[in-house]
Amino acid sequence: MKDLTSLALDVAKTYGATYADIRVIDEEHESIAIKNGRAEEITASTNYGFGVRVIADGSWGFASSFLVEKAEIERVARLAVEIAKASAMIRKESAVLSPIPVIQDNYKTHVEIDPFKVSLEDKLALLSRAEETVRKIPGVSISRASMDIFREKKVFASLEGSYIEQEITESGAAVDATAIKGSDIQERSYPNSHGGDVATAGYEFIKGLRLDENAGRVGEEAVALLSAKQCPSGEFTIILDGSQLALQVHESCGHPVELDRVLGMEASYAGTSFLTLDKLNKFQYGSPIVNINADATIPGALGTFGYDDEGVPAQRFDIIRDGLFVGYLTNRETAPVIGRQSNGCARADGWGRIPLIRMTNINLLPGDSSLEEMISEVKDGLYLATNRSWSIDDKRLNFQFATQVGWEIKNGKLGAMVKNPNYTGITPGFWNSCDAIAGKDEWRVWGLPNCGKGEPTQIMHVAHGAAPARFRNVKVGVGR
Repeated sequence: MKDLTSLALDVAKTYGATYADIRVIDEEHESIAIKNGRAEEITASTNYGFGVRVIADGSWGFASSFLVEKAEIERVARLAVEIAKASAMIRKESAVLSPIPVIQDNYKTHVEIDPFKVSLEDKLALLSRAEETVRKIPGVSISRASMDIFREKKVFASLEGSYIEQEITESGAAVDATAIKGSDIQERSYPNSHGGDVATAGYEFIKGLRLDENAGRVGEEAVALLSAKQCPSGEFTIILDGSQLALQVHESCGHPVELDRVLGMEASYAGTSFLTLDKLNKFQYGSPIVNINADATIPGALGTFGYDDEGVPAQRFDIIRDGLFVGYLTNRETAPVIGRQSNGCARADGWGRIPLIRMTNINLLPGDSSLEEMISEVKDGLYLATNRSWSIDDKRLNFQFATQVGWEIKNGKLGAMVKNPNYTGITPGFWNSCDAIAGKDEWRVWGLPNCGKGEPTQIMHVAHGAAPARFRNVKVGVGR
């Protein structure tokens, strides 16, 4: 492989590139789902190819191919330089990259049980137990259990001298129950909605989720929601569970701190950001107890890796410190705009895409409260859990989230279940209303394998650490 990557870099340099890198990627993906007692999906796929990225005459060029052989690598490297030189005819500014050290290294996800070596029979048996438990709950209309496993083997080499090999394995699973009565449709999911939970780990993570042990509760709650009362409307104190809070962090903090969005380089897909450059180190994003960081080094988290797709080491850094906005997600091109070096957030969805600024593990750090304590201090409020849907504007300011389930809080105790809850807000006002966050014992990282960005769309796997937290004076209404 070193001979092939060196060839690409030498050709790019010969034809006029001042910078070049190549990524060679070999991917595996397996997906299994059982629905209503029958196998709904059993798929396995592989994807192999390479992409060459260059700077020539101050402009970027990129080309890729699925044919990893000498003649094709030469052709694609020349093409990338030709594209860069053509782009240079209309460029306004030259691309400038922040410096990074030359790295020769190998990184591999810690895996106890290789998920690709577990038999299909064992995987189906695990999912069947969970799905059957849900299906047997009276009143459940749709029962489903699913599993996804991924592996990416990646080689990165640059004209600067770096050569990095990485092997990242991901495993995840979910169980879902849907109850239907007339036009009323209610769903409960475990361990999370929208595909469950995923981690950079082996099959041991899937086994540790204990889908079958939680499936009964999931089915019972879906059925109970059909007869639950509608969520009340008004202004309430709300407590969000960790999984819902993880998505709140994703949408209202993770995306707006992507520096390419702020600079208008990534505006067409989903907008820009309210966290403009003048707000750095000056803007009170949240209350003093709100601390949010990015940490691509958390063992087992879905946004964890050794190096990003520019060869920058995985890092941990602050985004919000004591409520103050202090940091963006950057790559080598955008970091110099704010006088900093890249913090390792450039990643691409496969060999045929260019790296964009993407989230890693964006985390709301734990506080010093607990869910029990937070509930005990609320006279009239709501506890909301598990995302159902969301919407947020193109500046990441005005948002609306609906959850699968809620419970009233009356005089410091959980009360009746409510259905169709939703809440709305404006990002800074919402985070400034945060007055309590649970501690380390209730904090966990939630994998989110479907973050979209870019045109053509790139789907990235990220994660968010969170514990339940409380927010005062939030607008709540019926999500129907």
